[in-house]
Amino acid sequence: MDIIFLRGLQVDTVIGIYDWERTISQTIVLDLDMATDIRKAAETDDIAHTLDYKAVSKRIISFVESSEFFLVETMAERIATIIMEEFSVPWVRVTLNKKGAIRGASDVGIQIERGDQSAHA
Repeated sequence: MDIIFLRGLQVDTVIGIYDWERTISQTIVLDLDMATDIRKAAETDDIAHTLDYKAVSKRIISFVESSEFFLVETMAERIATIIMEEFSVPWVRVTLNKKGAIRGASDVGIQIERGDQSAHA
């Protein structure tokens, strides 16, 4: 399997457990690694035979912007589910960075992997 990735996808959303977080938008940064097989696309030079990362990014941006989760864990899980189910991706790694959430730390968040891990081996 091959990996198509998106790095540094910034989206503003309501996220957090504290009262003050429920009243503001915060920027989260997403990194996505998605297993796919690019051979037919490479052979035909046709986007119809690959994972359209623009379509993925548009769908995830729309989803995250309209969400209001308390936990980054919930958001990461839902993002993974959307990618796997709507884009037929057998394996995905989602890294969700809630920059600035902890004083003194530049980055904080979660990384999850879902699906068939042999798909990216």
